[in-house]
Amino acid sequence: MQDTDMLLPSDDTAAEPASVQTIMAETEPHEGYFQLVWRRFKRSKASIFGGLLVLALAIMALFAEFFSPYPLEGVNLTDTFIAPSIVRLIDANGRFHLRPFVYAQDVTLDPKTFAPTWTENTDVMYPIQFFVKGFEYKLLGLIPWDRHLFGVESPGSIHLMGTDKFGRDLFGKSCQAGRISLTMALFGTIISVAIGSVLGVTSGYYGGKIDNAIQRFVEFVNCFPQLPLWMSLAAIVPRTWDSFKIFVIMAVIFAMLSWTTLEREVRGKVLAFRSTDFVLAAKEMGASDRRIIFLHLYPNSLSHVLVILTLTVPSIILAEAFLSFLGIGIQEPLISWGLLMRNAQNIQTLGQYPWMMTPVFFIITAVLGFNFLGDGLRDAADPYAAM
Repeated sequence: MQDTDMLLPSDDTAAEPASVQTIMAETEPHEGYFQLVWRRFKRSKASIFGGLLVLALAIMALFAEFFSPYPLEGVNLTDTFIAPSIVRLIDANGRFHLRPFVYAQDVTLDPKTFAPTWTENTDVMYPIQFFVKGFEYKLLGLIPWDRHLFGVESPGSIHLMGTDKFGRDLFGKSCQAGRISLTMALFGTIISVAIGSVLGVTSGYYGGKIDNAIQRFVEFVNCFPQLPLWMSLAAIVPRTWDSFKIFVIMAVIFAMLSWTTLEREVRGKVLAFRSTDFVLAAKEMGASDRRIIFLHLYPNSLSHVLVILTLTVPSIILAEAFLSFLGIGIQEPLISWGLLMRNAQNIQTLGQYPWMMTPVFFIITAVLGFNFLGDGLRDAADPYAAM
């Protein structure tokens, strides 16, 4: 019995040697790099808010027909320049309604200036219905569908941002315009990041003549002022080309002029990495330069590349909106936020129909969202720094 008891394992962990406890503590699972980045990113409320803004814009662009109570294409001259509808919960008599509603709108023209004045007819109320039937469309371009997020019964109408000179609902058109503005910005940014990051890693790793040649080329590109060069390149694009070609060319133009900053920053990080132990060990083991660049150096710079990606997108959105506003960017039948803003070029039109400026709120939301998101990623990309 005594021998059997001696073979039983002891429950007293304190009897284990200190070295065994140390080894067990060191072999416990620890958080990986991306887990640390995510944990730190979640602590930034502004970054989460920016990510939600970007996600909301992407969903509205993807399902624009669902969010629009009226057809996105075509012309309706009977509904031109309708003022934005005011969504209310309290009526003219001070009574509260659980269901939001809008009043009918009446328009009067000034006999001298013909300037319209829109007033609410408080005698006619239209409750807002949700998930209503409307015009037919294809959800995601594949599934036939006729449901919309909101609407009112006929003969009422609801236009959250008013209508333009063609009678098109500006809210629905702004959702649709996000497809081109966001896609072009992401497409151009991806091209820019691909060129800048690869050249930056190559320049920093090889150094010498290769580094010198790449840096002189970067300086040559930076010598040109971006805004006039953007305008010049966009102006020479033939307007007889189809919409897809113009879209691709515009994205490439933005990409070709926005990669230099990333190249310089990635080069600086690689210069610090190339003398580290893991790079020297890879060289001693006979790894090729291509393997070291793309399997060791580039992944270690990827967090910085992702940050630059989120911060480059808003700059391309603003550049596209500026060129389209001037009439040398995106053209019909494509639609973008800048092209919608072009309707507000005329001072007289803007004075009579100030709601033509409302698509600018989509641009502001996109720029703020990506900037907040980029700031959060920049802080979270170095999770080992002091909190």
